[in-house]
Formats: sequence, C-alpha cells, structure tokens
Amino acid sequence: MGIRRVGLSLLLWAGHAFAGEVVVIAHPSVPRLDNVAIERIYTGRVVELGGVRVMPFDLVAGHPLRGRFLARWLDRDEERYSAYWTVRRYVGKGGPPSQVPTVAEMIRLVSTTPGALGYVDEADIRAEAKGSVTVLLR
Repeated sequence: MGIRRVGLSLLLWAGHAFAGEVVVIAHPSVPRLDNVAIERIYTGRVVELGGVRVMPFDLVAGHPLRGRFLARWLDRDEERYSAYWTVRRYVGKGGPPSQVPTVAEMIRLVSTTPGALGYVDEADIRAEAKGSVTVLLR
C-alpha cells in the first residue's frame, strides 16, 4: 500500500513538473490582444474588439488548468472568480463565460467559432490544435 501511494505521488508530481505554460488561444478572426484585454474579456467588461464580438470559453470549475489560468491571467483563485460572477449576475451585468468539460472540447469550440477565445496547456496546443487556432499570448 505504501509503495502504491509513493508511485501515485510520483505520477502526480511528474504531471505537474511537465505541465507547460497556460496559453491563450483564439479563433483566427480574433485580433491581437494583450494581458489587460484578456482580463477584461474574462470578467465580462469587454464583449467586442476591433469589430469582432468575442466569446470566451472556460473550463469547468475545479479543472486544474482552469485554476492555473485564473492565477496566471486574472490574478484570481476559483473562489474569487466565482464570487465576482455571482455579484455581476445579481446586479444584471451578465454571466460568466460558457464552460466546457475538456481541453479537447475547448480547442474544438475555439477553432470552429468565430470570435472565440480559450486557454490550454502549451503541450496541448502542439499536440491537438496544429494551426486550427491562433496562440495569442504565452
């Protein structure tokens, strides 16, 4: 039993050790953005850029990559992000980005939806997307 726990711990550690950067991806129709624009889009304060209606996608709450995205790009944790959207909905300022269950679904939606944005691990973009999406920010 002890060896199994050590093995599991090593697998979990290895997964985190080899995780790449969280990169922001977009449909090719989305113009170039900066960090501030990403934060404003994912907090519902910007819905259009350069004449293009933007549609952010989010992984489901609790997904490890979502936590990394929130920390890296929005400087928030899950609790603060959820609380932010609870207040915005309550005062009639819109709702959070649509959630998707997997990275593969995120890539599929972003690559096929004009104006779509999302995020993936850098390794996923190399393995699955192969030119179907634009990497906006690393």
